[in-house]
Amino acid sequence: MKILVTGSAGFIAGYLIEELLNHGHQVVGIDNFSKYGKVEKSYDNHPNYQFVEGDVKNTNLLKELMEDCDQVVAAAALIGGITLFHEYAYDLLAENERIIASTFDAAIWAFKNKRLKKINVISSSMVFENASIFPTPEGEQLRCPPPSSTYGFQKLSCEYFAKGAWEQYKLPYTIIRPFNCIGIGEKRAKSGKEILSGNVKLAMSHVVPDLVYKVLKGQDPLHILGRGDQIRHYTYAGDLARGIRLCIEKEEAINEDFNLSSPVSTTVLELAQLIWKKINGNRPFRYVSDPPFKYDVQKRIPSVEKAKRILGFETKTSLNDALDEIIPWIKKQMEIGGI
Repeated sequence: MKILVTGSAGFIAGYLIEELLNHGHQVVGIDNFSKYGKVEKSYDNHPNYQFVEGDVKNTNLLKELMEDCDQVVAAAALIGGITLFHEYAYDLLAENERIIASTFDAAIWAFKNKRLKKINVISSSMVFENASIFPTPEGEQLRCPPPSSTYGFQKLSCEYFAKGAWEQYKLPYTIIRPFNCIGIGEKRAKSGKEILSGNVKLAMSHVVPDLVYKVLKGQDPLHILGRGDQIRHYTYAGDLARGIRLCIEKEEAINEDFNLSSPVSTTVLELAQLIWKKINGNRPFRYVSDPPFKYDVQKRIPSVEKAKRILGFETKTSLNDALDEIIPWIKKQMEIGGI
């Protein structure tokens, strides 16, 4: 199968493209390097991989790339940590709307005129920002209040693009919702605004790399956002990539939506203590709570039953094992100036 991946230089896409290539697919990637700048990937010279530097908002370029593709993964987006929800509240809505509209315009054209069979939309757990039912099942995004953040609202809009393209043009789709993806490859964003967290400046604003960074910097007591009782399901990107591949490959995934996540709940405080122990050993753990951001969701607990039942998808990598990969990588990036 030949698959176009938009936002191919991004964090999740890096894992996904490697997964697709390892399972015999041809992949075309497109990215304008707006987030990290130019990056090199291990598969850049793979015979089944083609990369095109370009802007996804260029619909004519997307049409050219989709001409002989079987499926497209709509992963391109302006995205970042929770600080971006405030700093770029308008851009997250407007720019991402332009990106998804261009992608769907091209996909509808390729479906009608060429051989494209389906679009796979990378949504977000933020569509459940105001959910009150836990574990939160697929479909609850249609029943709970809409997201309060512009980022979450726009991700819900992406899902409605899929719904509308199916209703009007019969373009098949699969909606994919990652939950708190973690792994290596996430660097300092070009547009990221540094914020002060205690005595350490941060530029990533995702909880795992930020906590690792602060502990490696020797911060003591460790600063965390809020009380630390926020619940998350940290999902290793390699597992997530496998789940996305199954969404692409399985006919049972057509016109369905899936939560792709670890089933394990972890509080931010538990995460902080685990990271602290891995880096500092038995040194006494101390922390202080900083005021939380406005859109710091307190509970993010997905139902994973549907993905298991229809896709046969379950995560394999524990948070503990993922951190054993992430911590040395971040330490190395700190040494060479990548973070």
